[in-house]
Amino acid sequence: MLEMLRARMLRSVPWFLLSGMTALCFLQGVPVRSGDAGFPKAMDNVTVRQGDSAILRCTVDSRVTRVAWLNRSTILYTGNDKWSIDPRVILVANSKTQYSIEIQNVDIYDEGPYTCSVQTDNHPKTSRVHLIVQVPPTIVEISSNIVVNEGNNVSLSCIATGRPEPVVNWRYLSPKAHGFMSEDEYLEITGITREQSGLYECSAANDVSSPDVRRVKVTVNYPPYILDARNIGVPLGHQGILQCDALAVPAAEFFWYKEDKRLSDSRKGVKVENRETFSRVTFFNVSEQDYGNYTCVAMNRLGHSNASVILFGPGAVHDGNSGSSRCLLCTPLFLLFFVLCLSLLLPPAQF
Repeated sequence: MLEMLRARMLRSVPWFLLSGMTALCFLQGVPVRSGDAGFPKAMDNVTVRQGDSAILRCTVDSRVTRVAWLNRSTILYTGNDKWSIDPRVILVANSKTQYSIEIQNVDIYDEGPYTCSVQTDNHPKTSRVHLIVQVPPTIVEISSNIVVNEGNNVSLSCIATGRPEPVVNWRYLSPKAHGFMSEDEYLEITGITREQSGLYECSAANDVSSPDVRRVKVTVNYPPYILDARNIGVPLGHQGILQCDALAVPAAEFFWYKEDKRLSDSRKGVKVENRETFSRVTFFNVSEQDYGNYTCVAMNRLGHSNASVILFGPGAVHDGNSGSSRCLLCTPLFLLFFVLCLSLLLPPAQF
């Protein structure tokens, strides 16, 4: 009696559900396929990129009387009848040799096993294909642009997603830099210097599509450093220009002093011109009072630097870019030379 009842229950269950339950026995681990060796099989693993379409094909023959596609335990199609409510799933072939469906605009949640179930001679058989969805790399989180003082430590991070998992690299965009600074999501710079300021590029790649690339700007603050301040000789009545070049981040403010007095545009015949990397003092009509030693001071919130610049006239010598001037006529060597010349030119009695 029990055997007869069991037989009636089995006959009342749709054939594709029996096939689906059979397929569930094989869902764990590496995709496998069941059925006799001579029966046509479904495809092996199908790999598609997120957003593309995937076609799942099942080869059949004249022995097949009924066909169906299932995703795990969910019925997608039986013959020409659609059971899935997903509009992306469509039937593309139902012939004597092939039974195929298409999944459009594939997403990550579509990944997994799909079962082709067929009925032959009243015996259900199954064949399975595994859908693999690849996702292009995407940088989802990266450090913001950063401003630090010279000598501090810097930590940059770059988090990316994708399937397969992307490889993340950091590169310093500088002509002097070679190769990767870090083959990891994190970049650590200990005691950063002013030469290391600039753009740092994070790249995430997994060969599914072109790498995703983002950049971070690192600004390094440092105190002023005077590059050039040259002495200059100018005749009376001519125009003279003193210039002081300096680098600093943030940009330096410039101040000019003669002795203890600060120069400004309010002084008649003098113009002070400040730019981001240099300062210039113009004397439009150099007078005797303009000659002398000037001090250029470059300053920002991290410190200051200064240099001495000399404006001198004809007959004075100077010692290069900075230092004191002196009268050429007043040097001991010139006085000795002057005395010797007189001894040769004048008669001994007159001398």
